[in-house]
Amino acid sequence: MLSGKPWKFEAILRLLLSVFVCHFFGMIVVTAIQFISRGPQDQAWIFFGLAFGCALCCALVLFVLRKPWELDRFTVQFVLLLIGLNLALVLGAFAQHVAGKPGLSNPTWHTLVAALSFQGVAIVFTARFVREHGMRWVDAFGLNHRWPAALLFGVLAAGIFLPVGWLLQVASAELMSRAHMKTEIQPAVQALQHSVTWLDRAVMGVVAVGIAPVAEELLFRGILYPAIKQAGFPGLALWGTSLLFAGIHANLGIFVPLLLLALVLAQLYERTGNLLAPIAAHVLFNGLNFARFFYLESQLGQPG
Repeated sequence: MLSGKPWKFEAILRLLLSVFVCHFFGMIVVTAIQFISRGPQDQAWIFFGLAFGCALCCALVLFVLRKPWELDRFTVQFVLLLIGLNLALVLGAFAQHVAGKPGLSNPTWHTLVAALSFQGVAIVFTARFVREHGMRWVDAFGLNHRWPAALLFGVLAAGIFLPVGWLLQVASAELMSRAHMKTEIQPAVQALQHSVTWLDRAVMGVVAVGIAPVAEELLFRGILYPAIKQAGFPGLALWGTSLLFAGIHANLGIFVPLLLLALVLAQLYERTGNLLAPIAAHVLFNGLNFARFFYLESQLGQPG
């Protein structure tokens, strides 16, 4: 069973805000790359002025969030946080408006920037989060607790869930088609469809199989789930984190499969007490989906 965690609400809030700010600025970086790829622009100085102002405000927010909040200085910190966060969002929104509709000139590297600014920084800030609690990774997430069994359970869970997830995805697509709802393609899948070199595919593989599962398990199962559960809301911990996990992927067609996957991953962590179990299941799930995509692509590319 999952042991109690000493997670502080204030530390969790700073962690989530730090990840959000970095991901938002990552979106501005992607927009800048797309803006530059279009060639000379008559509004370039406006865009880069807004982007630079957004960067400064994001840096201010991260500076405020870098250390635990002290009660005697909290008012000043809170005011600086609000000013910096609101200015960053406003300046960033104006910069994206000036840049216009984004394109897909290099979707692989855009996906990489987006992943590093979200999942990548989540891992970095989780390391700071663990240090602030005076713990080591192995103790914070039970990584030494019966780890061979945890890995085995993770692999078995992924193997059992995978066909169920695929069937649910097909069923969701069919229901959306009958309801005359447009099925949106995930940005990562769009990037895969446009990847033509082995370097592109290697980058996508590292993001999908190496970075994303670790970061998402640390945030959703490793930190949020036990924190909400220990606050006295076990049902909200299970369903709230699972709904949030499915929702951040922003794709209605895969919402139900991801919701069920999140419920399975939370139960894996709960039963084994070792975050390696859901990480292993998540890595295998993403890896097999990644391999399946290229297998289907090769089959479609063969002459009939």
